[in-house]
Amino acid sequence: MTRVLVVEDDLQLLRALTINLKARKYEVDAAPDGAGALRLAVARPPDAVLLDLGLPDIDGLDVIRRLRGWSRVPILVVSARRAEAEKIQALDSGADDYITKPFGIEELLARLRVALRHQESGPLADDVSRVIRTEDFTVDLVAKKATRGGRDIRLTPTEWHLLEVLLRHPGRLIAQRQLLQEVWGPAAGGKTNYLRVYMAQLRRKLEADPSHPRYLITEPGMGYRFEE
Repeated sequence: MTRVLVVEDDLQLLRALTINLKARKYEVDAAPDGAGALRLAVARPPDAVLLDLGLPDIDGLDVIRRLRGWSRVPILVVSARRAEAEKIQALDSGADDYITKPFGIEELLARLRVALRHQESGPLADDVSRVIRTEDFTVDLVAKKATRGGRDIRLTPTEWHLLEVLLRHPGRLIAQRQLLQEVWGPAAGGKTNYLRVYMAQLRRKLEADPSHPRYLITEPGMGYRFEE
């Protein structure tokens, strides 16, 4: 059974999350503070962590950093903190996703399922020979070939690199800083305008309706994700 560690100091919300997760056949460990969460993570290693940032003893960012010192378990932040800088800091510290309170339980469960699928399939979440097929386009990552409506789509090397990072982590939120560093190098960490320009170009080439993208999704202030 899949084990989820829920870290939340709001006891009413902690109870609600526990009930909903158990109803979906998850095994749940619950902690109202950071110290208890870290102890549970060591004693009963979870398959995923739902983590509030505003804990009474240890800031949630420190909990993320300590967990990342020895574990690659998916960490989904569930927080009332809405500032862009705080979201980015959580993702840069090692969180896999960020969900803002208040949230819908079905969305939270969907994000959890995505994180667990990504963990099961390994660090790159796929086989390097994988061909990604959607209703609107097909991408062969090895042949570096993209088609839409039976016609080849020409992508620049930079567009390919950016698209490949997203496609190799389906459903996973990739932080702006991570994308910039992987595609343009360490010096580009703050140049988010690069991402806006190139994502717009990719959407024009791949999406049926670039102004309402179905596959290349923006998470404002945080990053981007590829939805299959």
